[in-house]
Amino acid sequence: MGRGGPWACAPLFVLLLLVGGGGERHRAPRWKCPIVCSCTQDNALCDRTDGVPRGLPPDITSLLFTSSTLGLIRDDAFVGLLHLEYLGQQQGRGREGTCCLASAPHSPARGDSPTRDLRGNPFHCDCRIKWLVEWLSSTNASAELGECQGPGEVNGTQLSQLHLQDFDCITTALALFQSLPFQALSVEPFWYQGEQHVAITQPFAGRCSLLEWDHLDGAFRAYASINGSSPVACKPLVVEGRLLVVLAQLAGGSHVWRWEEASGRFVRLQELGPQRIRKPNALASFRVDGDWFLAVADSSKAGATTLFRWGGRGFYAHQALHAWHRDTHVEFLELAGQPSLILASSSQRPVVYQWSRPGRAFLRHTDIPDMDDVYAVKHFRLRGDVYVCLTRFIGDSKVMRWEGSMFRDVQHMPSRGSMVFQPLGIGSHRYAVLGNDYSFSQVYRYDARSGLFVRFQELNTQAPRSFAHLAVHQRDFVFAASFKGDTQIYRHITIDLSA
Repeated sequence: MGRGGPWACAPLFVLLLLVGGGGERHRAPRWKCPIVCSCTQDNALCDRTDGVPRGLPPDITSLLFTSSTLGLIRDDAFVGLLHLEYLGQQQGRGREGTCCLASAPHSPARGDSPTRDLRGNPFHCDCRIKWLVEWLSSTNASAELGECQGPGEVNGTQLSQLHLQDFDCITTALALFQSLPFQALSVEPFWYQGEQHVAITQPFAGRCSLLEWDHLDGAFRAYASINGSSPVACKPLVVEGRLLVVLAQLAGGSHVWRWEEASGRFVRLQELGPQRIRKPNALASFRVDGDWFLAVADSSKAGATTLFRWGGRGFYAHQALHAWHRDTHVEFLELAGQPSLILASSSQRPVVYQWSRPGRAFLRHTDIPDMDDVYAVKHFRLRGDVYVCLTRFIGDSKVMRWEGSMFRDVQHMPSRGSMVFQPLGIGSHRYAVLGNDYSFSQVYRYDARSGLFVRFQELNTQAPRSFAHLAVHQRDFVFAASFKGDTQIYRHITIDLSA
């Protein structure tokens, strides 16, 4: 045995034991820091990225983005980051105008409350961040946010100072629901026996069709029709509990038809004014002082608009109005509580008639200035005021308001071959639809702040001639009669922009 004996190498052995075997062996981390980030065991700082990088350290408690443009964050972007407590974004921008916090770990839906730091970020405070404002008002989580940089009314407002009532996120639209395979001139809704129906004039098919809601199919269907010759208008009305339909025609005479419940069909009741009606163009029915009246606008050169009164067994001529002026439309309305008629003509300005109770007749009252060549007149009431929509084929159609003794301009809309300008009231919403032959029809929605109609939606209905609203079982529909294509039915829907 040598001089050093068996323990001669003991110091070296102990040293190796202490270095290599006496402690835990160093191992490389199981993760790699993304190239756009700087990572420590607990923190990650990511710069100039357009999304949440993959492969972040699983044990980090803090994640900060700087000068980054974050779009819509994937649902699995934070999977595995179970210890994340602090999420921040500085001097960045979300592509959708928000920072997409809904996809972050510990989302508001989970009820826990990490810290999110979004100071210094520009927010576009529209409906897309309404959920964030709602969450901030209902949670104890700390969220250090910035200020709004638009839209204008909230520009410069701190996000923490916004309230839910600052957001107007409910809008509406007309969505195509059903197409009817025929052309039409007019659409007339009416109530009968507690149900709402609609009468549609089909000029090329030579008939007036009555439609009802089919509860089984969930669509509208025709259940009866009246055959004729070149019909231009059909007007349904319920008189003394009986359903009558007046069918105005260019040939073969105009007639009144009565619905027979027993046989389930229409029978002809009378011919209407055979010596008076030459070229009917529009019908209006109304009640004055307990009597039913029917006005027929006559567009022939030698004709006259005629007023008929119900006499128990039929309509009989009561008064001739506005002869020799080729009237195209007649509208009944009340002005300051006084029954009135407005006649539209191709040869002069619209004329206003008012009812004279002593003479039981309509007398000329005034005309509507600066509106030559008006094809049709439709009226509506809003906040106690009476408005009219005046249709011109080319030029400007107008909205006007009655101001005690005359109508005054409110708004002009450009017409591109327009033959209908129809106001519609659907729930709390007020619309005006301007049909155009040479471009898309325009739907305008009333804006209470400005007191004007603003362009809202376009409808692709060919050569529209009539629009009408029909409510069935808490659903609202708008019929659009087309002279050159399929008649279309739109459903009025509500859209939540914050959803």
